[in-house]
Amino acid sequence: MSDPGPGEVFARIYELLSGPADEERDWAAVRDLFYPDAVLLSELTLPDGEDQSGRWTVDEFCQAAAEEYRTAGFWEREVARRTHAFGHIAQVWSTYESRVGSPDSPPVMRGINAAQLLRRDGVWRIASLIFQIERGTGGLPDAYLRDGVGG
Repeated sequence: MSDPGPGEVFARIYELLSGPADEERDWAAVRDLFYPDAVLLSELTLPDGEDQSGRWTVDEFCQAAAEEYRTAGFWEREVARRTHAFGHIAQVWSTYESRVGSPDSPPVMRGINAAQLLRRDGVWRIASLIFQIERGTGGLPDAYLRDGVGG
């Protein structure tokens, strides 16, 4: 079996993070998808219109997510993906929907994850990840609601 490509590595995050509240996630597998010094950043607009940024190490993200996901089930599903790669670098833009309570619940948010990956020794890992939720952005562009190239 060949090693997963950058898009498949990133898609694995959704699988690992999704599940019911009483199911502990495989945080070691999540950490293994990232370089140890990777950074995760968030951009969002609060309901009052204020913009807010966040920054986590991989360990900080896993700890915060583990606490949050214990209170209610959380499921994230990829809607569309765009991958650009050259040599040992790749960028993946992944549009997602998040659900709380059950995988069949209506989405509570949508957004775009932008990940930069590096391949070392034949293995792709995430070097950085930035995510932006849809609220306050004027909506997701149609181009990012379907798979494709460019944009």
